Amino acid sequence: MMRVIAGIVAVLLLAVTSQAQAQFQTPFYDSRDIMGGGPNFFGGGASPIPRQTVMYPTSYAPGTIVINTAERRLYLVQGGGEALRYGIGVGRDGFRWGGVHRVSAKREWPDWTPPREMLARRPDLPRHMRGGIENPLGARALYLGSTLYRIHGSNEPETIGQAVSSGCFRMTNEDVVDLYNRVSVGATVVVMN
Repeated sequence: MMRVIAGIVAVLLLAVTSQAQAQFQTPFYDSRDIMGGGPNFFGGGASPIPRQTVMYPTSYAPGTIVINTAERRLYLVQGGGEALRYGIGVGRDGFRWGGVHRVSAKREWPDWTPPREMLARRPDLPRHMRGGIENPLGARALYLGSTLYRIHGSNEPETIGQAVSSGCFRMTNEDVVDLYNRVSVGATVVVMN
């Protein structure tokens, strides 16, 4: 009888100990976050403006990027009168611009060298920053012609939908990777101010 009671007590203690350990374990981390590709790898979280397919009747060819700075949205024209719509951050007052350019280059985890105009305004900025999660250009960048401007990622999702940049167009890292994978060098970019 004593063995049965001792066995029951041992099982109960084991169950209580296992439950207590489970409560104090560190959270589960997806190893892809460290190695790349996991849901938290790009940092910054989800966009406050979800990407979605919308009706977008236009005369622009599929593959054209149309940026509407007033709406703070970027449209990637699809066939059939539709477009993928992304939330973006745009240039603050005095830094918004318009025009038509082409994607002249694409870079993964691009390095960042602030232009001299930016350094004149912000001498505290680094002169050069290697690509990576802390880099303000984020996970991907699409360069717009010979301008200083880019469509690029950001690890600050709270700035999406805001006018905060020096003229570039910010997207969450998740959204800029999606756009990067859909767009080719040479694609037309129409910026409506």
